[in-house]
Amino acid sequence: MFDVAVASSAPQHAPTVDDLEQALIDLAFLDGAADTEATQIDLISSLERLKGAIAAAQARVTDNLARARTAREADRGVPAAKRCRGLATEIGLARRSGTHRGARDLGLAKTLVREMPHTLDLLTRGEISEWRATIVARETAVLSVEHRAQVDAELADQLARLGDVEAEAKAKSIGYRLDPGSAIRRTRGARSDRHVSVRPAPDTMCRLSALVPVEQGVACLAALQRAADTARSDGEPRSRGQVMADTLVERITGQEHASDVSVEVQLVMTDSTLLADDHTPAQVVGYGPIHASLARDIVHGASRAWLRRLYTRPDSGDLVAMDSRRRTFSGELRHFLVIRDQICRTPWCDAPIRHADHITPAADGGETSAVNGQGLCEACNYAKQAADWEAMHLPGDGHQALMSTPTGHTHVSSPPDPPWCAPPSSASVWGDLADSHPGPSTLEAQLRLLLT
Repeated sequence: MFDVAVASSAPQHAPTVDDLEQALIDLAFLDGAADTEATQIDLISSLERLKGAIAAAQARVTDNLARARTAREADRGVPAAKRCRGLATEIGLARRSGTHRGARDLGLAKTLVREMPHTLDLLTRGEISEWRATIVARETAVLSVEHRAQVDAELADQLARLGDVEAEAKAKSIGYRLDPGSAIRRTRGARSDRHVSVRPAPDTMCRLSALVPVEQGVACLAALQRAADTARSDGEPRSRGQVMADTLVERITGQEHASDVSVEVQLVMTDSTLLADDHTPAQVVGYGPIHASLARDIVHGASRAWLRRLYTRPDSGDLVAMDSRRRTFSGELRHFLVIRDQICRTPWCDAPIRHADHITPAADGGETSAVNGQGLCEACNYAKQAADWEAMHLPGDGHQALMSTPTGHTHVSSPPDPPWCAPPSSASVWGDLADSHPGPSTLEAQLRLLLT
């Protein structure tokens, strides 16, 4: 067994980061080597405490990074409002997550280190999880620094014993007592955050969600329930839930029937999948892969459908061109980037595409072309425009883009693989597209070019 409590003095030969990584890898591959069930439970508990200690260490390092970046940019004369722009994206890349998660981790680190020492201490000792610390920080976000510190102090002796729901309620309750006006500010802030989103769900379904004020949400649900009850009383064979879901679609889209979807095929699929009985999965832009038979059902069942030809390289299957009856170049080019990239091209960022971006900025001579284009979310595009960020297209197959952060770390991104195209020898409904492209170059050469 081992103890994750922080020692009062460092050992004579402190372990390096590589030593710690190797130790964790060794632990991960124990594969039941502990001799008894009790020993295994003890090991699980110790590892959980270690996760908390590591999270606390990450928070301290993250806060140190933010302080150093702020000071450096202040010395360079960067306006206060623009300091640390892009830092959340860097942190997300380092933690293999998106910009949104990186921003959350950056904010949590600053809060714990600068304003909530007791919660940070509990996390350092592994007595609470990173998520529980996040909950307390989130529920005190609207409080003043002084009131947040008081919540931190009052929770210090009990937070380790509370569950996540209890911790949330307790922090909120103390905050309301200290600052009754915080409830009003939270309500106003929450109402300004109303939005609609969609997320993939299992079995080619999706979840359409709306964050709306409580009275509006209850009114929507009641209206759908009334419509479903009326339909059921008139002999409707669909279940109550099915009628509610169909009514929602019909009222939002204005269609007479929920299934009467007019589709411009944002459905990337091979010609053989569409017109034959091929089982190659299709890609729904903004959703992900679906099986071939459902893709054919969507197209054949649509009341109207537009077919847009997408060309791929015969050797690699990379999406390279598109044609359309529409003639607005900028619109078509943006449409192509969204179809090709599907989600934000920043590694580990799953956010939907909001901006069509020049990999090499237009101000630096970058062309407005598919080769020099990529789809990014809004946050990642703004981060890329910050000082000391660089990006370039890597010639060759796969449309890879290389990104360099202000710390000199590099990341390579590629768009998702499109549905596999037929081999060149096979007959194609659309025929073959002859395409010439530059030969591949080594990543090493590109890295040297970028970093010199």
